[in-house]
Parts: sequence; C-alpha cells; structure tokens
Amino acid sequence: MKRWLFKSEPSAFSFDDLWALKGRKTRWDGLRNYQVRNFLRDEVRAGDEVLFYHSSADPTGVVGLCRIAREAYADPTQFDAEHAGYDPKSERADPRWLAVDLQATRRLERAMTLAEIKANLRLKGLRAVQPGSRLSVTPVTDEEWAEVLRLAAAPPKSPRKRS
Repeated sequence: MKRWLFKSEPSAFSFDDLWALKGRKTRWDGLRNYQVRNFLRDEVRAGDEVLFYHSSADPTGVVGLCRIAREAYADPTQFDAEHAGYDPKSERADPRWLAVDLQATRRLERAMTLAEIKANLRLKGLRAVQPGSRLSVTPVTDEEWAEVLRLAAAPPKSPRKRS
C-alpha cells in the first residue's frame, strides 16, 4: 500500500463536498499532467491512502483522509467536447488521461496548515510543498503520513510572544 497527497481547490471541489456525496465517493478526473497520469497508471492502487489537501484556500493544508476506491481507468471527460478537460487528440482505444475513484474516510481533527507543514523538519521532504511543485497528486512516505496525522491530532502551537 502506498500513500498519496491529492490537492484540490475548495472553490472547485472541497473535502466537505466529497464528504456530502453518497458513499463519500467520487471520480477524481480532469487531471492533465503526464507525471500525475503516470502516477495514476503505474503506482496508485485500490486501497492506497490519501491526504486530501486544500490548495488556494485560507488556510491551505491537509483537511481529511481518503482511500483509493477504484484504480485508474479512462477519464471520460477527455472525450466530452463540452468539458473543460476535453482532449481531441485522445483516442478511446488508447486514452491519454486517467481517473481514479476517491472515497473520504475521515475528517482530520483540525486542518494541518501549509505553514505548520513547512515549519516541521520531519516534513521538509514532502513533495507537495517543495518550491515549484505544482502537481496535484504526489507520493507521501510512511514517516510523512504519520507526522501529518500526529500534528493534526495535536492543538496548534501558539506563536511565541516576544518580551
């Protein structure tokens, strides 16, 4: 089993949106990056665990946990001329883009903010927060996973007051 971080802008689709769906499950589609496509095709498997991350939000950060409910399959939006993700060069016999099904499993006790993640030395290697990282799906190590969950279960640290 592997672990992943999936990013979504809450204005487009939030963890609350996922939580409200029947079975707390959705098709995760519309991804148009070859590296992400390769992760979905070659590495993401049913049962893998996912940190759900709100990007372009206030605050940004990890807000919930999910699992992969269905492995990669052809993303139907690539064939839909009315969809923003339409790709006229993709062929049904050899689809270019993939989707997975994602199921919410748990709300975090509190959001694990980007600021907290960046301030934690144990999370310095988390690919999703590296400078220049724009991928919406990135792998997470077991150690990073455990640290995010540990921090999310603890109350946030108050900034120290200077005397």
